[in-house]
Amino acid sequence: MTNDILKKIKQLPPLPESAMQIEAVYQDPDSSFNDMVKILEKDPLLTADILKAANSPLYGFSREINAISQAVGLFGMGTVRGFALASIVKKSFTLDLSPYGINNDMFSALSKKQHGLMISWCIRKENKLLGILSPAAFLVEIGKVLIAQQIISDGKQEAFRDALVELGDVEAAEQKVLGVNTPEVSATIFEHWRFEKGLVDVISNCQSPQKAKPEDQRAASILHVVRVAVPINGTITDASITAAKELITKYQLDMESFDKALENAN
Repeated sequence: MTNDILKKIKQLPPLPESAMQIEAVYQDPDSSFNDMVKILEKDPLLTADILKAANSPLYGFSREINAISQAVGLFGMGTVRGFALASIVKKSFTLDLSPYGINNDMFSALSKKQHGLMISWCIRKENKLLGILSPAAFLVEIGKVLIAQQIISDGKQEAFRDALVELGDVEAAEQKVLGVNTPEVSATIFEHWRFEKGLVDVISNCQSPQKAKPEDQRAASILHVVRVAVPINGTITDASITAAKELITKYQLDMESFDKALENAN
């Protein structure tokens, strides 16, 4: 991690009280469905953001979700926590993703599409992992915001574009030009905000799941697959599906559920 990036992370504002309350409820083993609903209902703007996200066609629900209690009931506390944290965290950043050749809408769509594929793939057979995977899928790319800021401030836009063409891999280009990559920066951001260690570990090691703690390796593997399937431009292609399926085979994950999830993602 470079000193410049670390300085940017340390200058980030603290998370608002609503995020801290959501985390406290989620982490409390004695908390209930109703406790989460009550916290979310206190913030009308956050409620609206969550319901908008939950009603995305990416999740394949046939009827409209019009209440937070309904969203928590359908998705579970872990996934709705992901919706909430994504909404709160992204408002903490000024976005300029121009070094990556994408705009803010494309960046938002990328996170939503990765999350949609994640939920559709995992909601039945990997449901117990969604407490970590839901926020991880929404937030893993947030490190690109600070990396883009650093590329711009260093005047390295052209060098970064050249590295992207040469290497054909976003993380490799980041590493070559700045010496850091998106998962590393994202994980450090959430460590700074004192998110749970499992989430930080999964995001930090999603490119190399074998480096994660044993209990986090499956979640890191799933996140790796999703990021390969949905690349930075948000477009799922035959090539990205093929690469993702190679990883599914390598990590011994559920191929049948992945194929079904792709039907909603396209």
